[in-house]
Amino acid sequence: MNISLARHALVTGGASGIGLGIVDALAERGIAVTVADIDSAALDTEIAPRGGRLLPLKLDTRDRQGWQAAKQTAEAQFGPVDILVNNAGMGPDGHSFADMDPDAFDRMVAVNLTAVFNGVHAFAGDMRARGSGHIVNTSSLMGLCLGMAARGAYSATKFAVVGLSEALRDELAPHGVGVSALCPGAVDSNLERTTRNLGNEVPVQSRPVGTFSMTGAAAGAIVVRGIELNLPYIITHPRYWGAIEQRNALIQESFLTAAREWGE
Repeated sequence: MNISLARHALVTGGASGIGLGIVDALAERGIAVTVADIDSAALDTEIAPRGGRLLPLKLDTRDRQGWQAAKQTAEAQFGPVDILVNNAGMGPDGHSFADMDPDAFDRMVAVNLTAVFNGVHAFAGDMRARGSGHIVNTSSLMGLCLGMAARGAYSATKFAVVGLSEALRDELAPHGVGVSALCPGAVDSNLERTTRNLGNEVPVQSRPVGTFSMTGAAAGAIVVRGIELNLPYIITHPRYWGAIEQRNALIQESFLTAAREWGE
């Protein structure tokens, strides 16, 4: 997308971490940003003092009526949304599927997947009608690599966001609208606090030892460049390609086994 033509963006989970980095990167390009977040305190402390053309807006992305109200408020202030970033989410809780509280699983799906659909449902039709716009859906590198024990529910939702984004990209490309799946590695954020606040547990060691972490500002700049390039997948940590390649190799081997054993 030609960023210079964008006038208004809406970013969920925009008051901290990757979301805040994206907000700042878009604002630096002169784009008005509606910053939606469930954390009122973070909106007050991080967004309100920044001033400029930022509109802080409390939103629980699971609430479809809340989305419609947010859309009405945002577009009354800054006009149609040209860029939608479905970034709000929660992290893994450290439980295996056999031990996971079903309510915790349902929350994970609602926050990490259904909420993304809610944002798409609110804005994709208008972008298609206008013939322009871009949607970014935050997944994870764990939406591309092999699932990990005690992070299975998280991986499942992030894989689903990748699939949603790929299909949405195919649907909207003929209408001039771009779609990217953002697949970040470790980024400094409040994800663990958000996960607890939403009611799920957080493992004592939620981030693998030795993981390289980047700032939200650095990630935000990468996202904006990814929008400009209309990348299908926006990757923040290319050093982790090996983890993706491992999964691809297992899939390839399974196809080769199928060809040897029973063919077409």
